[in-house]
Amino acid sequence: MLATQQAQAFQSSLIDWFKEVGKDYPWRQTTDPWHILVSEVMLQQTQVATVLGKGFYTRFLERYPTPASISNAPEQEILSAWEGLGYYRRVRNLQKAARAICENHEGVFPTQHSEILDLPGIGQYTAGAVASFAYNQSQPLVDANVARIFSRLFDYQERVDSTAGTKQLWQWAGELVSPSQPRLYNSALMELGQQICTNKSPQCGICPVKTCCQTSDPTSLPLKKARKKTVLLDELCMLAIDQKNQTILLHKASDSARRSGMWKLPERQAHELENQPLLLQRNYAITHHKVTLYVYQAPEKIELLEDEAWQPLTSLDALPLPSPFRRALNTLLKDHFA
Repeated sequence: MLATQQAQAFQSSLIDWFKEVGKDYPWRQTTDPWHILVSEVMLQQTQVATVLGKGFYTRFLERYPTPASISNAPEQEILSAWEGLGYYRRVRNLQKAARAICENHEGVFPTQHSEILDLPGIGQYTAGAVASFAYNQSQPLVDANVARIFSRLFDYQERVDSTAGTKQLWQWAGELVSPSQPRLYNSALMELGQQICTNKSPQCGICPVKTCCQTSDPTSLPLKKARKKTVLLDELCMLAIDQKNQTILLHKASDSARRSGMWKLPERQAHELENQPLLLQRNYAITHHKVTLYVYQAPEKIELLEDEAWQPLTSLDALPLPSPFRRALNTLLKDHFA
């Protein structure tokens, strides 16, 4: 732990630096707790550049500006609004939180940290972020950026993703959070991890808190368990279009699947497609999987399987599709109707 004087110097140096160089993100221009919650959930597993550059944050809030506006929205509608961000459980949890706000708090976002933490799908980090950024409450935050910063700051030689490591990080975060300017301090801490104390190429020479840092080998930290090995997968799908009725055969993922509620091209076994023309081959990644998507022309005779249905071609824009399939269909349909 840093001595009291050092801790105060750490806070003030960080905040002063942030006032000079901090990025003016739209979620930093508001204290609306719902808007901040949406930004935090989007940023959990999606980079800032994607959330901002492709307009996801702005479009989503234009459609769902309040908890009440999303609480009763149909599932396919919210999945479509989230399309391109992936990890669709996040938007389902957002809707669950919105419903709880409407049912238990009369549609008014709770102000107490404990009440925010009680919302469905809201963990310790997200509750602290909303309390800090929306209400300027002195709540600690620990995410991947903070874990990296503190492991280097204290030269922590234990795994940060262990139970003991997580406990230690939250203890440091609680001891160091600014009691008077938590909104600025926590924003500065996030910015430090994004811009200076980065994973592969930390810019220690221009770090505003370098005099407090105890590590001599920053790129060796933080320590974590070994990453899962990459798994290679083949996804064999078919393109079936009914020209007469202007429909396309799609499969709706079941409730137990990662893409629950999403529509995609129907899959078939290799022997069912071995004599069919290959129309498209694409690669994409999801978590620790590297997937090769093969799309074949469908056989003349098709037996529909469970959760498969013919959908109007005109409805494709409104249906929620995983991004790899949206891109594939854009190419396939362009070629088909050329």
